[in-house]
Amino acid sequence: MTDTPYKLDLAHRPRRNRRTDWARRLVQETALTVNDLIWPVFIIDGENSRQKVPSMSGVERLSIDQLVIEARAAAELGIPALALFPNTDPALRDEAGTQAFNPDNLVCRAVRALKQHVPQIGVITDVALDPYTSHGQDGLMRGDEIVNDESVAALVKQSLNQARAGADVIAPSDMMDGRIGEIRRALDAAGFEHVQIMSYAAKYASAFYGPFREAVGSGGFLRGDKRTYQMDPHNSDEAIREVALDLEEGADMVMVKPGLPYLDIVHRVKREFGVPTYAYQVSGEYAMIMAAASNGWIDGDKAMIESLIAFKRAGADGILTYFAPAVAKKLAKSV
Repeated sequence: MTDTPYKLDLAHRPRRNRRTDWARRLVQETALTVNDLIWPVFIIDGENSRQKVPSMSGVERLSIDQLVIEARAAAELGIPALALFPNTDPALRDEAGTQAFNPDNLVCRAVRALKQHVPQIGVITDVALDPYTSHGQDGLMRGDEIVNDESVAALVKQSLNQARAGADVIAPSDMMDGRIGEIRRALDAAGFEHVQIMSYAAKYASAFYGPFREAVGSGGFLRGDKRTYQMDPHNSDEAIREVALDLEEGADMVMVKPGLPYLDIVHRVKREFGVPTYAYQVSGEYAMIMAAASNGWIDGDKAMIESLIAFKRAGADGILTYFAPAVAKKLAKSV
């Protein structure tokens, strides 16, 4: 026996590249930057109003004047775009979702305010009827059925309304068949050929949307479920078919939703199509991280960053995340 340290006869020692901070940075394969962030924001009517969302710690619904203040701060941090989601007064909801077509609705007023006061930030608007319907479905109902073609016609009207208000990107989240092609044709015919379409191309019927529905006030209205149009979580090949159809119909960018539970879909989409591919880190994902952090079970800041790196590693070009302002601030400090 000797005190000489035992040494393995190894030709490969991967730990050499992990030994120091500078070496780890040199071999780092994935980078997260502020350019990867899209901030989803909930908006409400009124003035000087902020409402906490109980199930989403740190997230607030903002009146338009407060939205403008936060948008300025986001632009200063370098966040490229906001995505707007309205909490519509229940008195304005009806079976046909007609408030979606009102040129003076909450979303349209918010878009105009942002383009007037913070023109340097991109504005993405959600196209779906659930914030406006009294039944909480993304399309129109006939009896218990969500009808496709009539819903698409309504979504086209909603898209044109948002484009006229100044939306930069139309983001259909409804998952009706054929809506991308119809919206693209209508936008082009109306002189909005410059308006981009970010399609929720692979949106799953997920259990992770609960806090979002509370935030926009649609959960209490929902009649039935959304499984006849949102995708079955068991399916992967079907997502590829849906993305292919939306690209063929004219989508400029595609999205997978939810995010972390569907990183395999993000990876497949990016690998197979090579197009701008986005993922939505949805409300349930955000709420889980925040709840675990608040209980001291995880380091919230580290988990926040690690979760977004996972999207980039899977191939996402960008992430819709409620963490966007917090992440942007941390990235700015690290430069």
